[in-house]
Amino acid sequence: MPVVRDLRVLLRLRDFRNLLTVRLFSQAADGVYQVALATYVVFSPEKQTSPAAIASAMAVLLLPYSAVGPFAGVLLDRWRRRQVFLYGNLLRACLACVTGLLIVTHVPDWLFYVSALSVTAVNRFVLAGLAASLPHVVGVGQLVTANALSPTAGTLAATAGGGLAFLVRVLSADSDALVVLFGAGLYLCAALVSLRLAVGLLGPDHPPGRSRPSLAEGAALTVRGMAEGLRHLAGRREAAQALTAMTMMRFCYGALLVTLLMLCRYSWSDDESAGLALLGVAIGVSGAGFFAAAVVTPWLVGRLGTRGWMTLCAGGAAVLVPALGLFFAPGPMLVAAFALGIATQGAKISTDTVVQFQVDDEFRGRVFSVYDVLFNAAFVAAAAVASLMLPADGRSVALVVSVAVLYAATAALLQRQGRRPAKGAAQQ
Repeated sequence: MPVVRDLRVLLRLRDFRNLLTVRLFSQAADGVYQVALATYVVFSPEKQTSPAAIASAMAVLLLPYSAVGPFAGVLLDRWRRRQVFLYGNLLRACLACVTGLLIVTHVPDWLFYVSALSVTAVNRFVLAGLAASLPHVVGVGQLVTANALSPTAGTLAATAGGGLAFLVRVLSADSDALVVLFGAGLYLCAALVSLRLAVGLLGPDHPPGRSRPSLAEGAALTVRGMAEGLRHLAGRREAAQALTAMTMMRFCYGALLVTLLMLCRYSWSDDESAGLALLGVAIGVSGAGFFAAAVVTPWLVGRLGTRGWMTLCAGGAAVLVPALGLFFAPGPMLVAAFALGIATQGAKISTDTVVQFQVDDEFRGRVFSVYDVLFNAAFVAAAAVASLMLPADGRSVALVVSVAVLYAATAALLQRQGRRPAKGAAQQ
């Protein structure tokens, strides 16, 4: 298969392998940390979780550090990205240990959220830096396949990390603090692996003769820098359109995730442990969908173009969400989780590729930070809407139908804009 051959070529590239390993350890740690937070906030026996409580938790964790996104972009375009991976993961390892200590001491919720916020805020720098660094370790002709492998492998690593977190929690008598400490160890591994990359390898590249501003100047020019990044993006129509479509699909995914959480917590089992196990199975099935997307996306992008494949992803989701979701039963929901894993990850790979092809490296950090902000804002907005529409047991026909309509609108928007692929993307 051409995809297998291309993957073999990529994995022969030492710098790509090292960057991929940093991503795997880092996102596996993210998966562990996120499961620890979910089990502590949603599935703790002493907590009576509601859709509004889940939405509030997402807002606390996501909206504030979305504001970090613009600053992250400006700094990423100034800092050596390899150093971001090294010091960012070391800092997250320390902060995760603090979170574990706060869980053990049963501090007020607001203090716990501040600690969790600190870990996830640093995550903005690391993930945006990983995306912006990829063109420095692969050739232009390998970028579509690299985008299929690298972010998807990271997502699978996060899924595997979540599975390990479930296992650690069971073996440690439901100790969320120990799970968090396990995640801290993985963050430390990511930092150590980053030492195998040369300091200047990953950029950012700066035109000759242009001096970089000081840290104070960079902070003062954040608003101007973001405006420049947005203007740069506005001049690249297909990249802007892809980001818009991906944001809409992210909103849909967020609404369905809150629905799944409530179904696992209250509808499918009366026992918190059994509900958590069902959620773990659903995450694993969705991870299988991510893997399938990584396999088929390069082939389908080559035939349909990036926009054509995104249109198919959104249109397929529009059909499958009501066909499977309206049963509100575990079996159909697991099938939907697999299908949405393919659709969501396939669209993300396509969006990443379009942005990387069309955005100049000097602006890439800022644009990927905008990408992150849109992702998080859409997710929080979806949680807020879901909190208004969902009953306590998570069964809402209106929400499922609304999500299907939004998927269909996204597909129609992409189709109306035409099926022309991003520059060079469909030919890779």
